[in-house]
Amino acid sequence: MKTNLNGRLFNLSIQRRLMLTGLVVALALLPACAGAPTANKSDKPAEIRLDYATYNLSSLVLKKYGWLEEEFSKDGIRITWLFSAGSNKANEYISSNSADLASTAGAAALLARTNGVPLKTVYVYSKPEWTALVVPGASAIQSIADLKGKKIAATRGTDPFFFLLRSLKQAGLSQSDVEIVNLQHGDGRLALQKGDVDAWAGLDPHMAAAELQDGARLLYRNIDLISFGTLNAREEFAQQYPDLLTRILAQYERARRWILENREEAAKLLAEEAKIDLEIARRQITERTVLDKDVGVPGPALRTALEAVVPILVSEKLVAGNADPSAALSSLIDPTFAQQAVQR
Repeated sequence: MKTNLNGRLFNLSIQRRLMLTGLVVALALLPACAGAPTANKSDKPAEIRLDYATYNLSSLVLKKYGWLEEEFSKDGIRITWLFSAGSNKANEYISSNSADLASTAGAAALLARTNGVPLKTVYVYSKPEWTALVVPGASAIQSIADLKGKKIAATRGTDPFFFLLRSLKQAGLSQSDVEIVNLQHGDGRLALQKGDVDAWAGLDPHMAAAELQDGARLLYRNIDLISFGTLNAREEFAQQYPDLLTRILAQYERARRWILENREEAAKLLAEEAKIDLEIARRQITERTVLDKDVGVPGPALRTALEAVVPILVSEKLVAGNADPSAALSSLIDPTFAQQAVQR
């Protein structure tokens, strides 16, 4: 009897040990199984969404030649292109989580960041003289001061808009001294043609087309009031996929170098994409786009340009009363990804 009891106790002990071992194994396997999808998701996205725009020539080159598609095909990541008609549209893509990277003027990126859009400026794709104040060729307007009380077309939140405000300020005027008609860039040119506005804060290639085809006149030019062309990344994307972002910027650098070495081909590409005459594209690329100075890595030149925009945002009430553009600027620019990209 005693022997049988001992045997039953021994068997019960073995069963308990086996059950405990199975439980330990199951618990050990559970985190790996449950965590696998999350790990894969954080490792790489299914797609990378970028914008392309006629004001960002490098984006047109990348889209045309498929270098990003080639770079990320080995990772199984597809590239999705979204057209931006202006900085305001590009910022909308980032704000709505429709794009991972989008191209704007630096001032537009600062405005967005100040208003809570979670973006980081990670690359400078050009130093353009892409905007000026434009009037009809026969207009009696001869100076910025003559714009007082006039209708001026501009795309709110873009570099031409900020260029207009800064130009007015130089002449002792403000936004309240003129009537700003908020129109997308191409529509602004059309409004100037039709006489619906007295002046227009233009943007190339529309501006070059207005000069060459409409006989429009550039009333005021000043490249120092222009805030660079910047590529901005969703902050979450930059944090989650730093290596992918560096690889994207390496291809942007490749596109920039290609344009410098193939300006005529670049002009043809712009003319085709923007549906403009080749002469217009040549003017934009050869006369009004700098690609070899203060570009690539966002640095002091960009910061200095944006510091001049900060008081405009406040004085013209373009941001909420409790917003802090200076604080936004301090957290806007991140050069680390571009620094790594140019070394590749």
